[in-house]
Amino acid sequence: MTQEYEKIGKAVIDAVGGQENIISMAHCATRLRLIVKDREAIDDEKVDTIDKAKGHFFTSGQYQIIFGTGTVNRVYEAIESLGVSATSKSELKEIASQEEDNPFKRVIRVFGDVFVPIIPALVATGLFMGLRGILTQEAILQFFGMTSESISTNFLTLTQVLTDTAFGFLPVLVCWSAFRVFGGSPLLGILLGLMLVSPSLPTSWDVAQGNADPLLFFGVIKVAGYQGSVLPAFIMGFVGSTIEKRIRKIVPEVLDLIVTPFLSLLLMLLIALFIVGPIFHQVEMWLLTLVELLLNLPFGLGGLIYGGINQIIVVTGLHHALNLIEIQMLADNGWNLVNPISSASIAAQAGAAFAVGMKTKNLKTKSIAFPSTVSALLGITEPAIFGINIRFIKPFVMGCIGGAAGGFIASLFSVKATGMSITVIPGMLLYLNNQMPLYLLVCAVGFGVAFALTWMFGYKDDGMEMNG
Repeated sequence: MTQEYEKIGKAVIDAVGGQENIISMAHCATRLRLIVKDREAIDDEKVDTIDKAKGHFFTSGQYQIIFGTGTVNRVYEAIESLGVSATSKSELKEIASQEEDNPFKRVIRVFGDVFVPIIPALVATGLFMGLRGILTQEAILQFFGMTSESISTNFLTLTQVLTDTAFGFLPVLVCWSAFRVFGGSPLLGILLGLMLVSPSLPTSWDVAQGNADPLLFFGVIKVAGYQGSVLPAFIMGFVGSTIEKRIRKIVPEVLDLIVTPFLSLLLMLLIALFIVGPIFHQVEMWLLTLVELLLNLPFGLGGLIYGGINQIIVVTGLHHALNLIEIQMLADNGWNLVNPISSASIAAQAGAAFAVGMKTKNLKTKSIAFPSTVSALLGITEPAIFGINIRFIKPFVMGCIGGAAGGFIASLFSVKATGMSITVIPGMLLYLNNQMPLYLLVCAVGFGVAFALTWMFGYKDDGMEMNG
């Protein structure tokens, strides 16, 4: 096994122009990420012939080769053992950003860097919501000879702790992650986030429901807590980090431990409650309203549109920005309208890749198509998109059409998830209620339409090797 991966490692080094062309490397769950001196020195056709490689693409200053989960770790270790400089993924992004002069891409990358680390907590919360949903269903209770009155108050309180904590303290998570990304002290980020949801302030939920009045300052500024709010916490992560760093530069080192956090937190809280909070909470509401208007267009049109473009957004990397929308939906009403449409579009790309795998006689194409299909059905589409569908172009288009069809069904029947970030097969855990049949229908339609269209119109097997 070691010799096999050493051989793959040598093939990678050779294909990308030799060790002297590699500045640094890292890896994520599925991809080997390389910073290279000269993109033109890479032989894409050689990369295509590397054993276990499922595709490649160049984005954000990084040349990325898709190997899949597990495999990429071993390839990375083999290349590292051959003397190639390795670094962490965050450090690699920093190196890549020096090569990347597109401000828009940098902004999107920042969104990803801030929100991706907090997603596991929100995934777990979504699963808890789904579990509570199934355990409290009347049909399930009747099966065990129980009724809703049979459930103890203590048990319901325990489930509420599991399902409500992450979203009730969401600004804490966002502030912590934003401070970490923008170079501030994460501990100050946590403290600022806690201040935004302080029990001394009337909660945003009570104010919205008319059960409490916001505090009034200067006769015009209304102040309440920011439970479940995302954008104000994100903006304050940037503003607060900037304030802290500037204060630290001018405070004598001997006073830094006391003066810097004192002044930083005082200024942060005043700016958050009186300026950033009111303004960006309103922006947040407008943004959420626009997305919900799209997704709730009559006759399923919103799902049709979003399902069709979802994987195009993924290809561009803009999907990280959509985390904000999903998080805010869940925080506001406990439902996620985006997830079922995304699941349909992902299942559709799996269907398109599967059709190519079934139709082709080329062994290399088959060896990529079938594992990529499985990967997509588990929610990771990069191998299918970059390894198969975009290469042949038409399968990707057919996948987008399949996603539109599945998204149409999702919107038409108002399918909605209890969480986020897990899709297709794992995503079933977010529909442990009476929506499960509809969710399965949505994914099946996406997969089936894309498979059928790709089989009939999207791929013609000519027995040729895939081109880079």
